[in-house]
Amino acid sequence: MHPMRVLVVDDEVRLAAAVQRGLQAEGFTVDVAHTGLDGLWAATEQRYDAIVLDIMLPGINGYRLCATLREEGNWTPILMLTAKDGELDETEALDTGADDFLRKPFSHLVLVARIRALLRRGKTERAVQLSAGGLRVNPSQRRAWRDDDEIELTAREFAVLEYLISNVGTVRSKAEILDHVWDYAFDGDPNIVEVYVRHLRKKIDIPYGTESIQTVRGAGYRLVGTTS
Repeated sequence: MHPMRVLVVDDEVRLAAAVQRGLQAEGFTVDVAHTGLDGLWAATEQRYDAIVLDIMLPGINGYRLCATLREEGNWTPILMLTAKDGELDETEALDTGADDFLRKPFSHLVLVARIRALLRRGKTERAVQLSAGGLRVNPSQRRAWRDDDEIELTAREFAVLEYLISNVGTVRSKAEILDHVWDYAFDGDPNIVEVYVRHLRKKIDIPYGTESIQTVRGAGYRLVGTTS
């Protein structure tokens, strides 16, 4: 089995080197870039299993780098590093297509746990296909369709959708979604679930005039097969 390959993009040279050493000690193969352009080039030229991306970068910043990769159809899981009190940073990170974020300063253990959680999304044995109404999900290929249209999702969006469609018709609380999708490494705001549900609705429901994901006030969310 090949070691997992991670790209670290951060202009803080000492921090990037420390992250590289720590991940290498865990068995990852790690490349480092110190500018947005170098990071974009590396992410385009090489295949990575995950990208650790700082927001504040010389050249092009992390938001633009992430958005550019997504526009080019590169859906490598991205963990974005945000400022200590950067709630706006976190929302924008997710809006540009990042899968998760981690606030600086962070512990090495949490960083590794977050990366492993992202990597696990595509590695576990899963059902061949799940469906509800006109919505279909292929967990092993990490692909989703509404009728005949394929829908591009980030790794985290896909994980939320897969969890909801695996429990079709059943209400799942924010806490249950957090536990399943973010594992135990998550230490941020539980309202992050709302952000992802909003993203999913923009992709799988609103363009099609459907309401697959329903909000059950005070309880959580439910994905339904019929959306009249």
